[in-house]
Amino acid sequence: MSERIIPPPVAPAGRVTSGVAPKQRTRAPETGLEFQKILQEKMAPALKFSAHAQQRMLHRGITLSQAELDGVQEAVRRARGKGCRDALVVLDRAALVVSVENQTVVTAVDAQNMRENVFTNIDSAVFVRNSKN
Repeated sequence: MSERIIPPPVAPAGRVTSGVAPKQRTRAPETGLEFQKILQEKMAPALKFSAHAQQRMLHRGITLSQAELDGVQEAVRRARGKGCRDALVVLDRAALVVSVENQTVVTAVDAQNMRENVFTNIDSAVFVRNSKN
C-alpha cells in the first residue's frame, strides 16, 4: 500500500500573447551628437526683443536682415556656452545688449552712436562677422 503515484510531467503552455502586437522601438541615431544638436535647437527659444529695444531700433532706423539675426542668435549661443549672462553683440551697423539668460535684446545702438556710448552691465562682448566678407 505504499505505492507512490507519480503525476505526468507538466509541459509549458507556450507563449502567452495579448493579441496586440508590441510597439517596435525606433533606432536612435548612430551618434548622440546629432541628437544633442537637434535638442538644443528645439529647446532654445527664438531671440526676443524688449519693448525698449524695439523703440530704440525704430527711433534709430536699425533693421536687421535674416543673416544678421542668425548671426546674433549664434553669438548668443556662443556666449551662453561660455557662461555669459549679459553680452554686447557688435554687428557692422549696430550693437545690441542682450540678456543671454533670457535670450532677449535689451537695447540697440546704431553705428554712429556706438562711438559715443559707454556700455555698462555687460560681462562679455561678441563680434559678429559680416557674412559677405
